[in-house]
Amino acid sequence: MLKKAVLAVVFSLTVSIAAFAQQREKFIPFINSQHAWVDSVFNALSSREKVAQLFMVRAHSDLGPKYIDSVAGVVQREQLGGIVLFQGGPVRHAQVINRYQRLSKVPLFVALDGEWGLGMRLPDSTVSFPYQMALGAIQNEALIYQMGREIARDFKRLGLNINFAPVVDINNNPRNPVINFRSFGEDKLNVTRKGLAYMRGMMDEGIMVSLKHFPGHGDTDVDSHHDLPRLNFTAGRLDSLEMYPFRELIKAGTSGVMIAHMNIPSLDNTPNLPSSLSKHIVTDILKKRLGFDGLIFTDAMDMQGVVKHFRNGEADVRAIIAGNDVLELSLNSARAIDLVLQAIKQQRLSQQDIDARVKKILAAKYWLGLDNRREVAYTSLYEDLNRPQLRLLNQRLADASVTLLKSDYTINSLDYSKRTAIIGIGDPELSEFQKQLGRRFDNHLYFMLSADASADDVAAVSSELKGYSQVIVALHDKRVRPRNTLNYNGTVRLFINELANMNSVFCVFANPYALAGLPGVEQAKSILVCYQNDKVMQRAAAKVVLRQLNPSGRLPVTVNSFFRYGDGK
Repeated sequence: MLKKAVLAVVFSLTVSIAAFAQQREKFIPFINSQHAWVDSVFNALSSREKVAQLFMVRAHSDLGPKYIDSVAGVVQREQLGGIVLFQGGPVRHAQVINRYQRLSKVPLFVALDGEWGLGMRLPDSTVSFPYQMALGAIQNEALIYQMGREIARDFKRLGLNINFAPVVDINNNPRNPVINFRSFGEDKLNVTRKGLAYMRGMMDEGIMVSLKHFPGHGDTDVDSHHDLPRLNFTAGRLDSLEMYPFRELIKAGTSGVMIAHMNIPSLDNTPNLPSSLSKHIVTDILKKRLGFDGLIFTDAMDMQGVVKHFRNGEADVRAIIAGNDVLELSLNSARAIDLVLQAIKQQRLSQQDIDARVKKILAAKYWLGLDNRREVAYTSLYEDLNRPQLRLLNQRLADASVTLLKSDYTINSLDYSKRTAIIGIGDPELSEFQKQLGRRFDNHLYFMLSADASADDVAAVSSELKGYSQVIVALHDKRVRPRNTLNYNGTVRLFINELANMNSVFCVFANPYALAGLPGVEQAKSILVCYQNDKVMQRAAAKVVLRQLNPSGRLPVTVNSFFRYGDGK
């Protein structure tokens, strides 16, 4: 199946991926076959417990005992199908997972949004791999495949079995407030290649994945967490562009697809109807036209994009009528189960249809090996989730993503003995990047300017630069997530323009879209795009400046007329 899918997208992952792949039973045929364990569990469930398998509840381990106890009460009382973990710590997560599994009659799905690994929810205690925008720049998909395998190993070690990843939305709207750096980029073929490598790595290691957000959330300017986005594209455009990665990865055997909350009149003209509640989109298009026979997850059912126009549990019922298999984070799962049972009595839903979905869910749990219950061991958990090979792989990914725009002449002509100014903008403290360079440049001075530096501060640095023959500039975005504009004041932006007209090297530790908000930066002789502001990326950039690494990344998005998709050395 994988070979056919790769041929369909006219690409092949490297031989090294095939060498790593395990011989696992294919997920889609497996969950659509009969199994004695599935039948025995199914036959032991009441009507209410069967419906409960369709729901996953939110769980944290950082909100205190009362919150943890309340979720335990829901799990035990409602016997839901799964939990979705958010913030907390590894040991605390393991403790709540063990507790909730013990309370459940049927083994639980345990999911987490791990688009860049466990660090997406546990940033202080686990490894955060590069954001997908940085991965989109990498030219070696085997690295992304290996990342997928390592993330899956982390998931299994912590007792998790579903990763709500990868994002295969095509981000062709720089103003997108919700996808943006979470996407592999704007090119459907590149997104498909990267998504396939990531997906296959995780599934080969034995966890489930869920592609998101069908039919494609990349070209929106509204965040569906806060409102209902509206897509006014034609059905033809959506089919040929937004749905392309989903179609190809369905052919490759993906285990899951997550449905977005978006209003799409060309696919369903029902007023204010989110795609997640549309039977035409979920059943007719995804299931029938695209042939998907895995598990369909809704995006979170507590988002305003879905509950704004369908309140009091009606969204939950409509989501199941539409054809979704698993509902993530209902506002009230007990109410939702009651309403689904009522809908069956009213013949809005059929018991036969519910039963088929429940058996598919149970078969997925059987594929995951949940029939053999094991508690998560606490001993050496932190060490196992921070093993040295993860750090090494993380650095390799960062190294492979660094993208050189403009010429490398200035970098190659740097003289380690000349007076060199190493300037950090946006970070008032000495950065890892500056420290790395300072060890090699013999005659250097560090300068630091905050994002809101005063005119006097900027003038002082500008005056000092007259005595330096080499200038290296680092632009930092210190915010938690790399936004598409930098939060620099006007004075700092003018200074960047001044620096760009010198014989300078720029290193941008920020969202690549941010380049569009820095008029004049295109005049710089060399620009390294490093995608995000962390020590791993800063070390990668330092290697390039010190001529220890040949940059191989390619820009995964078009920024403006100066910096376009595919640019790079």
